[in-house]
Formats: sequence, structure tokens, C-alpha cells
Amino acid sequence: MANGAPVCGPISTFSRVRILHLVQSRAERTIGELCEATGLHPNTVREHLQRLIEGGYVIQATEHRTTRGRPRTLYSAATGTGDASSPIARDKAKAAAQRGDLLRRMLPATASALGRDATYQLDALIEHLEESGFEPVVDDEQLTVDLSPCPHAAGRAEDRPMLCSVHLGLMQGVLAEAGGPLAAGAVRTSDLPEECTVQLRLTEMTAA
Repeated sequence: MANGAPVCGPISTFSRVRILHLVQSRAERTIGELCEATGLHPNTVREHLQRLIEGGYVIQATEHRTTRGRPRTLYSAATGTGDASSPIARDKAKAAAQRGDLLRRMLPATASALGRDATYQLDALIEHLEESGFEPVVDDEQLTVDLSPCPHAAGRAEDRPMLCSVHLGLMQGVLAEAGGPLAAGAVRTSDLPEECTVQLRLTEMTAA
């Protein structure tokens, strides 16, 4: 997908990006739908989905049928809310918070002024981004996350909107699973593909 820095994590292959984009755009996708949309073999789709489930980015559920027939397995993006919450993602967020607390005990200056819940959200977000091949720089005053240089910058320009959309959706899910006042608002546009900044925002309830 890119010829520069290695890309890892949930968006390490473009096939996985396409699958994530599909389940983010509409919940409860079937294997057949994903195969038809991507042109991939069912076994390949299942392998990608299994990796995404293990990472806490996709959830699966069994179809509720009112007629005879074998229920299908349905796949949705883990958005961190309601039935679309992933226990794996929640466990990852708790582990990130524990590691963050340990770091802050050793280096108190690294603590955020946003409060405990937002700090734990940033712990989870930073670990997710590092796992995905980024080197995030968080400004908790401006509520921005600088991801420059983007490891996807060497990819095709026509693929970039989907990549940005998918990654923003992943960030939104990570923040929601961690629980707190922060949400991922938008990816700031730039003429230079290697420049990438994500704008965070405080929820309306918190801001009020």
C-alpha cells in the first residue's frame, strides 16, 4: 500500500482497509456481501475479519432469524457504544491506562490537564496509533494529534480519502471504548500527503 515506512496494525493491507470501510459504512455485513464488494475469496475475508476481531476493531453476531434456515454471522465495526462494543477493545484500553499510570508515576510531567478519563482515553489512542505504525504527538491544549509523517503518504492519492475515513473511524472507536469526554472530530486536510493532523473535540455534555 505504501513504499515508505512500514504500516502495521489494523490497516496494514488495503484489503483490510476496504473491509473496515464497508463495516464502518453499514453494520451487520455478511461474508457474502464483503466478498462481493471486495472481490476477495471467502477464506481471505474470514482471515482478515478474524484479525480485526482479535484487535478489537470488529465485532461479530449471529443473525436472528424468524424463518427456517441456518443463521448467518454478521460483522460490524466496533464503535464502542451499545451492542457495538468490543470486550477486547475495552481490555486493551484498561491495559493502556495501567501502563500510562505507571509512566506518570515515574514522570509526573507527562500527566494531561484534561482529567483522568480523558487521560485514559489518550493512553488507549496513543497505543492504538503506535500499533498502527504512527508516531503520534498529542497537544492536549489544542486537542490535536499530529501523525506526520503519515506512513500511508506513498500510497495512491485516490485511496487516501478511504484511508483517512477508516482510520478516523478506528480512532473514534478506540476513544469510545476507553470511555471519556474526548472524541475524534476530523482529519485536517493538507496539500502535503505526509502531513496528517487529527482534530479531537470534547463532547457536548462535557463542554457544557
